[in-house]
Amino acid sequence: MSSENMRLISADDHVDVTHEDVKRHLASQYHGDYDDAVGRFGALMASTMSSEANQQWSDQAGVEMDPEAGRIGGSGYPSFGRDGYRDAKARLQDLDQDGVQASVLYSEVSAFRYLYMLERGASDATRAFNTMLLEFASEDPSRLIVSGQIPIHDVDAAVQEVEWFAKAGGKSLQLPLFPPELGLPDYWDRRYDALWAKIEEVDLPVCCHIGLNTQLEALAKRDPTPQKGVLVLGTALSTSEALGMFILGGVFERFPALRLVFVEPGIGWVPWWLEMADDLVLRQNYAFPAIKQLPSHYFHKNVHLTFIDEPFAYENAKRSLGVENVMWSSDYPHPVSSWPTSQSTFDRMFADIPTEDAELIGFRNAERVWRLDSA
Repeated sequence: MSSENMRLISADDHVDVTHEDVKRHLASQYHGDYDDAVGRFGALMASTMSSEANQQWSDQAGVEMDPEAGRIGGSGYPSFGRDGYRDAKARLQDLDQDGVQASVLYSEVSAFRYLYMLERGASDATRAFNTMLLEFASEDPSRLIVSGQIPIHDVDAAVQEVEWFAKAGGKSLQLPLFPPELGLPDYWDRRYDALWAKIEEVDLPVCCHIGLNTQLEALAKRDPTPQKGVLVLGTALSTSEALGMFILGGVFERFPALRLVFVEPGIGWVPWWLEMADDLVLRQNYAFPAIKQLPSHYFHKNVHLTFIDEPFAYENAKRSLGVENVMWSSDYPHPVSSWPTSQSTFDRMFADIPTEDAELIGFRNAERVWRLDSA
C-alpha cells in the first residue's frame, strides 16, 4: 500500500496549557488555592530531580557534564516552537501540512496530579481545566479531540465530571496511569465501580498516558544519565503494572464495554507480557479468580495501544497484539514527532502490508475507539 493521501488520525498529540488559561475559567476566589496547589506539586517534583548520580558518573568517567545535556529534546527538531502547540487555528494548519485528518490531544499539564491538593474549589478547578480544553477544540471539534482530565480522589465528583464532559461534546477521557502514586488504590478496587459504570454509560474511552511515574522516585535519583534515560525506559515498561491491574484485577470482567487506551507505552514488550500472562494460567497453574477467560482475551477485547515510529510494530500486531488493537500517532510536537512528514513516515513503516491493515492502524481503529465520523 501507499499512504499518499490516505486518511490518518494521530492517536497521541499534545496541547500546551498554561495555568493562566485555566484560571480564566475559574472563579477568582479560588485562584490563590489553585496557585498554592501548583506550587506544592512543583516542590514535590523538584525533590526527584537530584543531580547527585549525574555528578558521580561524570567524576568517575572524567567527563565534564554539558550543562545543556539535561534539556529534554532541545530545539533541533521540526515541530519545536510551533504555534500549533498553543493555538488551535495554527494546529489545524499544521495538521493540513502534515496530511493528518484529526488529532487526539493530551494536555502537557497533568492536572489530576495537583487539582486534588486545592484546599477549596477542586471540582471548580477541574471544570475550568476541561472547559479550557474544550475551548481549544471548539475551533474544529471533528478534528481536535481533546482528552478531558478526570481526577480520581473523589469518585462522586469524577462521575459528575465525566457526565458533564460527555454532554459538553467531549470524546475522550484521560485518567491517571498509576493511582498509588497519588496515594489511592489501584483500579481493580471497587471504589471505582461507579466511575467505570458511568464511563460505560457515556461510551467514551479511558486513556492513560505514560509519563511521569513518581513511584520510581528512587530510580530518578539514582539515574546517572543527564536526561534520566534509565528512568524514561523504565517508566514505559512499568505500564505493565497498570495493564495487569486492569486485566488480572477483573475490571474488564465486571465492565466488559470499557475501552482502554494506553498512550505512548511502546508496544514491543506487550507480546511477551500477553504470552507470559496466559502461560501463568495454562502451564504454571496461577489462579486469577477475578477473571473467567485467559488474560489475552481481555486485552484483545478491551485494550488499545498507541505507538509512534516503532520497529516491528506491524509484526507484533499481526503475531500477537491484534491489528485492531494498535494505533499510529504523530506525538506532535515532541522531539520524536513525525511532523511534517507523517504521510511518508507512515508509508515507510507500512508500505508492504495489506491496505486494510494499514487503514486499521492509520485511522479506522481510532474512528472506532473515539466514535469519530468516517470519511
